[in-house]
Amino acid sequence: MHRDDLPDADAEKERYELHDDDTEDKGYRNFVAPITSNILNDFSKEDKGLDFGAGTSAIISTVLREHDYDIKAYDPYFHNEPKLLTQQYDYIASCEVIEHFYQPKKEFSQLHEMLREGGKLYLMTDVYDEKIDFASWYYKNDPTHVFLYTPKTFDYIKDAYGFENIFIEKRLIIITK
Repeated sequence: MHRDDLPDADAEKERYELHDDDTEDKGYRNFVAPITSNILNDFSKEDKGLDFGAGTSAIISTVLREHDYDIKAYDPYFHNEPKLLTQQYDYIASCEVIEHFYQPKKEFSQLHEMLREGGKLYLMTDVYDEKIDFASWYYKNDPTHVFLYTPKTFDYIKDAYGFENIFIEKRLIIITK
């Protein structure tokens, strides 16, 4: 995608406001469960987390706070607190966000900087592989999905930013610093 074709901020925000992000919806909670259940398993209430790209409802933060977890929500449109981007975290969750990165190099560098040593980055996105017919793949049709990922992309991210380990299972990606 050429930079001139990227949606402007207003169009992008309007698109996100169309999402049905009801934090009480069981289906929505199940959708984010790969991230929330892994965080609940891997970290304690004392650890500090960030919901990066939290969206309108900050569902991941909402679910984890119900378990008394210390997690902050950041989103450039809906929870815009830039000071949160200057802190370090034990874990960072980013659900359906990384495909919206206009500058992935800059954004993954920022995520790496915000993550403490031994911390984990929990991501969810559709991962493209050669078994998928790209022409009919629904995920590429969203105009706000400007960067798509393959397993090789995640290997590159691991190596380029100095992460220690990467785990991919369907839509869930866990990267350890």
